[in-house]
Amino acid sequence: MTLEDYLEQDARRYPDKIAVVCGEETVTYAELYDRVMTHCRNLTRASYQKGQIVTLRSSQSVDFLIQYFALHRIGCVVAPLEKDTPDMLFDRISKHLAQFQAPEGTADILYTTGTTGMPKGVMVSHRAIIADAENLIDGQGFSHELAFVVNGPLNHIGSLSKIYPVVLLGATLIITDGLKDINRFFEAFSYPAEKFATFLVPASIRILIQFSANRLAELADKIDFVETGAAAISHDDMQRLCQLLPHSRLYNTYASTETGIICTYNYNDGRCVAGCLGRPMKHAQVFITEKNCIACKGPTLMSGYIGEPERTGRILRDGTLYTSDIGRLDEEGMLHLSGREDDVINVGGFKVAPTEVEDAALSYAGVTDCVCIAVKHPITGTALKLLVVTDEEPLNKRALALFLKQRLEPYKIPMLYEQVATVKRTFNGKIDRKFYHKSE
Repeated sequence: MTLEDYLEQDARRYPDKIAVVCGEETVTYAELYDRVMTHCRNLTRASYQKGQIVTLRSSQSVDFLIQYFALHRIGCVVAPLEKDTPDMLFDRISKHLAQFQAPEGTADILYTTGTTGMPKGVMVSHRAIIADAENLIDGQGFSHELAFVVNGPLNHIGSLSKIYPVVLLGATLIITDGLKDINRFFEAFSYPAEKFATFLVPASIRILIQFSANRLAELADKIDFVETGAAAISHDDMQRLCQLLPHSRLYNTYASTETGIICTYNYNDGRCVAGCLGRPMKHAQVFITEKNCIACKGPTLMSGYIGEPERTGRILRDGTLYTSDIGRLDEEGMLHLSGREDDVINVGGFKVAPTEVEDAALSYAGVTDCVCIAVKHPITGTALKLLVVTDEEPLNKRALALFLKQRLEPYKIPMLYEQVATVKRTFNGKIDRKFYHKSE
């Protein structure tokens, strides 16, 4: 079955159940499926063909979902792009994709954020979508009664993948537009549902903890679980969220556009293990390569990069996807992540994962954001520099360095410190390391 088959099934089983809430608009499963089928007929009359790749601007709206489901239903492949994609870029991508024929069974082409290289068009199959959905249902306890609050862009796997289990189970999706309006986000939890869940990138969690901790704590009895992913969450934020939501399951998930949904760990388990991503889910297998990088197997994997067989072959071979993420499996079979191979900084022969330095710095009072970068040094060749966003004016660099010396090995202590207004991040909260590599 495809996601759209489940949507049809929901329309029969739960016709009056609210499927989507978006602002003032509410749509039942019967209404949603009827609007999808109406759009299917319009697309067919407009000569859309099975196998055709269709670029589509994503938006936080019911209309986007209707277009997405309808295009799948008539056999098209959907390539959702950010809603603010410039017209020239949108047209260029559309013309580029028109050159290719996606493999049979392809549902989507999702573009990566491109933080460590050029964005790539990742082919995701209908089979992978269902496997991702079942992984999330089994691993995080999605249920029919759940109302899931989506606030991230629907053209990337972090938020788009939450539609999958909601539709499989006939649950309710509540769509908000990021945290630009925090009041809107909190208003979503006033919907009359038995339990709620949401996905928040670490940057959003930090915003909520800093500016709306009391309001978040008021939802402690409503929130069934919160998932985070897309970037590393600091241990300090993990612990704080456990305090604010003591009864909620709080998941740290290992997933990517290329791998699909792989592992998850409820860090509100009394241990709150930093860097832990849990055990592989039901449709995933994980092992560590000789280079200490994570490799994955299973039906959630991408089919490849559209039009790039050589690039695909470099990481996807014989049903195994080889990532650049550095990790290990502990004695319990749980995955731990320590950074990306491409991000590791070599300082005088010692290898440093910048995420470890950043995590330690974020636990220093007043530091709201930071990034650890490599800079040229006349003696060691490379030195660590920490760019810091802080409430402290001015930043006490010596105090911060002494604080880090209590938590990190000597070779991991940055030599240089600079106070900055912001840290360059992508829309989904990842540090834009490509930007800082260019700035070196």
